[in-house]
Amino acid sequence: MGTQPETSAISGPGRRELANAVRALSMDAVQKANSGHPGMPMGMADLAEVLWNDYLRHNPGNPGWHDRDRFVVSNGHGSMLLYSLLHLSGYDLPVGELKQFRQLHSKTPGHPEYGYAPGVETTTGPLGQGIANAVGMALTERLLAARFNREGHEIVNHHTYVLLGDGCLMEGISHEACSLAGTLKLGKLIAVYDDNGISIDGEVAGWFRDDTPKRFDAYGWHVLADIDGHDPAAFASALDAAREVNDKPSLICAKTVIGWGAPNKQGKASVHGAALGEDEVARAREELGWLWPPFEVPDYIYQGWDARAAGAEREAEWQERFTRYRDANPELAAEYERRMAGRLPDDLAGHADAFIRDVDGKGESLATRKASQNALEGLGPALPELVGGSADLTGSNLTLWSGSRPISAEEPDGNYIYFGVREFAMSAIVNGMALHGGVIPYAGTFLMFSEYARNAVRMAALMGVQSIFVYTHDSIGLGEDGPTHQAVEQAATLRLIPRMSVWRPCDAVESAVAWRAAIERRAGPSCLLFSRQALPHQPRGAEQLAAIGRGGYVLRECEGTPQAILIATGSEVALAMAAAERLAGQGRAVRVVSMPSTDVFDAQDAAYRETVLPQGVRARVAVEAGVTDCWRKYVGLDGEVVGIDTFGESAPAEVVFEHFGFTPDNVVAAVERALAR
Repeated sequence: MGTQPETSAISGPGRRELANAVRALSMDAVQKANSGHPGMPMGMADLAEVLWNDYLRHNPGNPGWHDRDRFVVSNGHGSMLLYSLLHLSGYDLPVGELKQFRQLHSKTPGHPEYGYAPGVETTTGPLGQGIANAVGMALTERLLAARFNREGHEIVNHHTYVLLGDGCLMEGISHEACSLAGTLKLGKLIAVYDDNGISIDGEVAGWFRDDTPKRFDAYGWHVLADIDGHDPAAFASALDAAREVNDKPSLICAKTVIGWGAPNKQGKASVHGAALGEDEVARAREELGWLWPPFEVPDYIYQGWDARAAGAEREAEWQERFTRYRDANPELAAEYERRMAGRLPDDLAGHADAFIRDVDGKGESLATRKASQNALEGLGPALPELVGGSADLTGSNLTLWSGSRPISAEEPDGNYIYFGVREFAMSAIVNGMALHGGVIPYAGTFLMFSEYARNAVRMAALMGVQSIFVYTHDSIGLGEDGPTHQAVEQAATLRLIPRMSVWRPCDAVESAVAWRAAIERRAGPSCLLFSRQALPHQPRGAEQLAAIGRGGYVLRECEGTPQAILIATGSEVALAMAAAERLAGQGRAVRVVSMPSTDVFDAQDAAYRETVLPQGVRARVAVEAGVTDCWRKYVGLDGEVVGIDTFGESAPAEVVFEHFGFTPDNVVAAVERALAR
């Protein structure tokens, strides 16, 4: 079980007694909730105590201090470890919140959730994503350090620490993220592996026999193997060694006993994900020598944990350094403060307005993926915090622009990341970058491959962070690559994610507006869906141009009251316009509504929505090269949807569109059917 330093209430608590406070609070909270995971907090308490009391640079009085170390619990089921650490060290997380563990509206949900308790850096629980978030945080620290630090003035200099378990390492995302971290030589990233040999199903040797140290050595990590996770001195030595290595991320493989201190359950799967039970909690108290009742911690132990004074001193010292930095580099200091505060440049709005007017004036017909690249060219120079990349599809996603500077281990002061074929890790890394602050990150791949990344995309929405996901090749318009690559249901399912904003623009102008909306949307992620094929420019007046940002607007008006309304997005807007022209020739009054963003349109007031989609017009037809169900809320039971409720086909794009009925004749027929009801 490792060494057990002597403790004394007179001389102050020893390390084991400090760690036992974490164990006691964790098992008490799980027991009260009769739900949770006591094994990990009890097993990792010793090493967490060393890290938090001797190494972690943080300030409980200001959890948002810019230059704090980041601490991520990737094995988020062990959330009571984090909550106990935050409570004991002085964060605004009173014991009453620990008593409400896993209860409605508490700050202590079952897995750590960003925005609930102060000091929680990211939402974890889906295993492996925490380590990928941490890679993004460490990468951002290095980018900002390269951008802002000057000789004699180091204002960005912190570590990212992450705890992870066997489950995180079994998830494929850990390979994607850790491989890239090694390639980029993120020396300020230190991961601690809880090597306890147990997961929910029992001893992992039956399904997980990887040689983890060799695996990480192959990635280019600095590896410290076979460290006794219950020996504070051994773990401190490992941390010292890890912190001395600046050109490689470090992995400390800590051998621990899951549920350490529970005499009948430690080392067993039964302690992983269930309350210990009253009898075992009582026996654990005896085993640990913990004499106090549930949720009670004596003052002298609180004093041993209290990090408020030291944290305030650390931040004050940093603030003094920053004052000297500002005196020497006033413009850089102002830019750093702006970016860390999440404020956009003062001149961005005017710059974006001018750029969008210019795009509209050119009237170019081009693929919206190219229009997206043009938007990066137009907006990027005014937005130095924009950092992005692609999952080995740079030449197809067109996420690279003339101001892009590749990031590498040798050249950290860049703004473009070659993520490689790592869609899932890329998305979670981008989330970590957004969480760190100081950058607006974007990531590109084909829309179909958002499926590889879906859980990280969902996590971005759950946390409400500003990750921008660029998805090109957005439909059957992809053509010959066939149904494996042709997105059909993806746009609809992305729209179903709460807090996600999805844009599918119809031309270069709407593409520019979509990028602007994503950049200005600070409280959540955006998905920008772009076409492979060229799309025609749609003429607009000034009022229409201004209305694009409202998500849906009247693109083509008819004379008098509309008999029918056509609603379309993306590449199908041109089809709707052509059908409306034919119908007008037949004496039909048809309005065309372009709806690049359903969520933005739905957020408009009722009066505006009524001007676009008046309730009195029941003959409605939606047109989108995707599944049809989501459009029923706009067209109603009497309406029609021209869409695809099957998978695509391999053929040239124009052939595939015709095969699936995306022709003016078919849209006209759908309108006639709607009018006949």
